[in-house]
Amino acid sequence: MSFWDDVKASFQRGDLLTRLIYVNVAVFLLVKVVGVVGFLFQARWDVAQPFTLPAELSIFIRRPWSIISYMFLHMNFMHLFFNLLWLYFGGQIFVNFLSQRKLLSTYLLGGIFGGVLYMLAYNVFPVFASYLSVSVALGASAGVLAVLVAIATFVPNYTVRLFLLGNVQLKYIAIISVVLDVLSIPNGNAGGHIAHLGGAAYGFLYASGLKKGQNSSAWFERVLDEVFGFFTRLFSGAAIKRSPLRPVFNARKEGTRSAHRSSSSNSTPDPQKRVDEILDKIKVSGYASLTAEEKRFLFDFSKR
Repeated sequence: MSFWDDVKASFQRGDLLTRLIYVNVAVFLLVKVVGVVGFLFQARWDVAQPFTLPAELSIFIRRPWSIISYMFLHMNFMHLFFNLLWLYFGGQIFVNFLSQRKLLSTYLLGGIFGGVLYMLAYNVFPVFASYLSVSVALGASAGVLAVLVAIATFVPNYTVRLFLLGNVQLKYIAIISVVLDVLSIPNGNAGGHIAHLGGAAYGFLYASGLKKGQNSSAWFERVLDEVFGFFTRLFSGAAIKRSPLRPVFNARKEGTRSAHRSSSSNSTPDPQKRVDEILDKIKVSGYASLTAEEKRFLFDFSKR
């Protein structure tokens, strides 16, 4: 098996977190390869520029896709490496308590919130006036911090073991990350730090709602499933993959009520069994193979 076959097989077998990492790496390599080719032909091919997020609103209006595309671009290898390291760290914990689909929506909506706050800051605060027309944002940091802060808000006392530091609760890692971004605003890359804070704010608000039983991103998850076919094809089979902590139905004292059930109730299908059957179908044929009814069933199930 060739290296390319190994990569494709790993991508297909991987969960959504793995695929997000692969997509970021693939975009980074594509941009760099195009840059090398342009250098050899003495051409200035800045292929990434149209996909960066401009601070100037008049420019953003002409390329609205940049509110999504900017979070898949990185300046250099170290920028990419640390963003993906944090994404893997926070994402692994995230999917242990929440779902793969919520990971994707948090990453994207966190990046969008970060981008909006970045543009707002550059158009409001006088200190950025002289840089407004030339400033752009790029990088996954806002989405990554949204994931980290969201899970730290959801399970604040979850403990991780860090090299040299020992056991640290997740809430302290998130708090330190946010404080460092705030204090770093005057010291360079102010737009990047502001975008990070936008992602963090979204992660906190989103997870706070989840703890109250409110899924504010449910509409966006439906958009990802039903409208953006790109995402459902790209992350086929991972968007609704089983989470280690599977939903538990409230039995409502079924044992005490079983005597009052009619014999016909024995034929009522088990919702969890239905979900397992659909997930097995996804594993074999991919998410795109599901019928509209099966997709709707999974969507309704995920909100319970």
